[in-house]
Amino acid sequence: MKVAFSTSGENLEAPMDSRFGRAPKFLIYDLDKDTYEVIDNQQNMNAMQGAGIQAAETIARSEARSLVTGHCGPKAFRVLNAAGIKVFPCEAPTVAAALHAFRAGELKPSSSADVEGHWA
Repeated sequence: MKVAFSTSGENLEAPMDSRFGRAPKFLIYDLDKDTYEVIDNQQNMNAMQGAGIQAAETIARSEARSLVTGHCGPKAFRVLNAAGIKVFPCEAPTVAAALHAFRAGELKPSSSADVEGHWA
């Protein structure tokens, strides 16, 4: 199973980014293979609108089944939910810490968005 993390870096020690749609990058971790890839999200960082929807579509294309992020807006949440992707809010400082919390079952999935649209 693949898990996506919102981040500003290129590896597991990179900081988590509290934003979803405007996070600079996504780290996609494959729990079965213990490998990861990083997907660039620069095109959405300064988008006037639609950043969350486009980012959610990127996550769906990555085949991730879960997303660990700080905050997720309503439009992105709807797209992720429709794609069967569970959203796990997390305030961990690094991707590695968030991955540890996810694996340990310490994170609980959201039932709705936790910020309004256009949150920066």
